[in-house]
Amino acid sequence: MSKNWLAVDWGTTNFRAWLMHDAEPVSEMNATCGLLQVPNGQFEAVLEHHIGPWIAEHGALPMVLAGMVGSQQGWVNVPYREGRVGAQQLAQGAHRLRTRRGSDVWILPGIAGRSAIGLPEVMRGEDVQLIGLMTLTPDDCLNAILPGTHSKHARIERHAIQHFSTCMTGELYHLLMTHSLLGRELPPQHADSRAFALGVQNSGLPAPLSQLIFSVRTLRLRGDVPLPGTGDYLSGLLIGQELRQCVKAEHWIVGSDALNARYAEAAQQLGMTTTSVSGERCFIAGMNQIRRYL
Repeated sequence: MSKNWLAVDWGTTNFRAWLMHDAEPVSEMNATCGLLQVPNGQFEAVLEHHIGPWIAEHGALPMVLAGMVGSQQGWVNVPYREGRVGAQQLAQGAHRLRTRRGSDVWILPGIAGRSAIGLPEVMRGEDVQLIGLMTLTPDDCLNAILPGTHSKHARIERHAIQHFSTCMTGELYHLLMTHSLLGRELPPQHADSRAFALGVQNSGLPAPLSQLIFSVRTLRLRGDVPLPGTGDYLSGLLIGQELRQCVKAEHWIVGSDALNARYAEAAQQLGMTTTSVSGERCFIAGMNQIRRYL
């Protein structure tokens, strides 16, 4: 593969690309142009629009694409890999095509598996971050949390993803704050560490989550949670519930600085030991590792 190449993370709502020189990113671009914004399946046209300046400067560049771009709703439906999956298995499952401008493109598969409780699970994109995490730490066994719209919890053993599970924490927060009674007629929300900590604390009460969520409204009505801190209370409640399901072991938190800090704060309150690492750093490391097998 050429020394210059592109690493692309194309998800449901966002598009991120890095111009790489060997293993190092030299330029980056972001766009809110995920799968939902691609008209009539015009993935190649949208891709060329965003990376056009790099192609104009360097010519046809090889590209490795990860994320929902390889799903049923994406450019090509690339079948999931199953079992214990590492970099080599993802590379072997990649779908290769060539663009009309002569760029070779590899679209990576996702992973299908089972959670620790036996339920079926899938992921696309986060698997690349997990492979990157394996390369950044010498530990043979890891527990990882990847915060996001659909947070992932994964167990890594012997340099492969053993099993993983999904928590719809971010999506639940968005739905409740924008489409339910809980978020109606609220003023602009501000950071409120006390409200967040109360949410984490109350997440441990012996009641169903559907019952605990209603406390967002009742505590607001009583004045126990200030209106601008309503979102932080709900955030603490949902993240607290998520983290309480974790095994009692050290965890890596892989994501953006803002989400990492929020999860680390809740984890500390719950007595968990965590180490945070940039999701972008892990993604680049993972793409470099997978590229070796293409």
